[in-house]
Amino acid sequence: MMDSSDALMARFLALHPRTIDLSLGRIERLLARLGHPERKLPPVIHVAGTNGKGSTIAFMRAILEAAGLAAHVYTSPHLVRFHERIRIGAIGGGQFVPEDQLADALARCESANEGEPITVFEITTAAALLLFSESPADVLLLEVGLGGRVDATNVIDRPAAAVVTPIGRDHAEYLGDTVEAVATEKAGIFKAGCPAIIAAQDYAEADAVLCRLAEAAGATPIRVGNQDFSVHAERGRLVYQDDTDLFDLPRPRLNGRHQFTNAGTAIAALRAAGFGDIGTAAIEAGLNTVEWPGRLQRLNRGRLSELVPQGAELWLDGGHNIDGGRILAAAMADLGERSDVPLVLIVGLLGTKDAEGFLRNFVGLARLLVAVPIAGQMAARPAEEVAQIAADVGLIAQCASSVEAALETLADVAFEQPPRILICGSLYLVGTVLTANGTPPA
Repeated sequence: MMDSSDALMARFLALHPRTIDLSLGRIERLLARLGHPERKLPPVIHVAGTNGKGSTIAFMRAILEAAGLAAHVYTSPHLVRFHERIRIGAIGGGQFVPEDQLADALARCESANEGEPITVFEITTAAALLLFSESPADVLLLEVGLGGRVDATNVIDRPAAAVVTPIGRDHAEYLGDTVEAVATEKAGIFKAGCPAIIAAQDYAEADAVLCRLAEAAGATPIRVGNQDFSVHAERGRLVYQDDTDLFDLPRPRLNGRHQFTNAGTAIAALRAAGFGDIGTAAIEAGLNTVEWPGRLQRLNRGRLSELVPQGAELWLDGGHNIDGGRILAAAMADLGERSDVPLVLIVGLLGTKDAEGFLRNFVGLARLLVAVPIAGQMAARPAEEVAQIAADVGLIAQCASSVEAALETLADVAFEQPPRILICGSLYLVGTVLTANGTPPA
């Protein structure tokens, strides 16, 4: 009987003592033993960045599938089940990898690795590439795990396009503590002769580094706002323009003004990668049907949604770094302009994140913060610590033992009108919430 994927990955944890150890040598060795599946893939669009990677990929997948194409997708981390990371493309819509296929691919990787040191991300990335190489598709949308230059996904010699979404400060212990250092690592996915799509950046120094390193790599920079392409909101619609076309498109289905940027980046990437013949109808359909769970997702059904006070809104987002918090606060402020109701935060944070920087974004915006633990995460900050940091930056804060308990306590708070409740701070927290709510990604 074949071992389950969970059992296999539990064994992989013993092969390398460090969860994150950025290097290409180990995965290149394994891929060679597997017969180089990375050389047998459909055209690859490689995506790096600090924020917006997953949303940009979600837009590309939705547009491609609306155009009748099959798109493999590799993203990380998952929210509930590992299988979410690997979507096998098919005409009419791809599906998360089935358990039997995943377990078989992992077992073949384990055999080929022969017990040598390798991280879990490296061996699972090899398994994903093996699966993608054995199933026909029109394109592979490949998300970088961490950084870019020495990330395990950076084994593609000549991608159809390389994309860098907005860069900020995150994972300083691995990527450096300046925006320039982070940008340098992300730019490592640029390859000679391939288009390099550079999304609108929040920091001028990041944009400068990306453009310089794209040109140094022999890639062709395609920049937003540099006469290459532009995207903006106009009367609630998305207007995209490049050197050949102008599209007047519907507002993206994903919430937040930042999703206009992500959608425009996705369109530019597809056109640069050779999918310029996708028509306006498919782009519109993609913007209208796109899904990306846990990112400004409103929970209208499920067990947790039934616990909120009558008339209250329940939102969920996995943002966890300073810039992610800024984007999230802006989205909540935009909602407040349309419907001025009290904002309540339910927050769980990891100890590796800048809690103070993340929470400062909500000062003057959130009426109350309830700090909660993140179940199953040893690296999570204690709820009491999160509440104290929140109080130190100027937020009214208290603790609860769980998200459920936090929602139940809000029934006793005298708000002048039903609140808007946002659960945020960690993708791990998002996963526990979707599980508890009974609405995991599908």
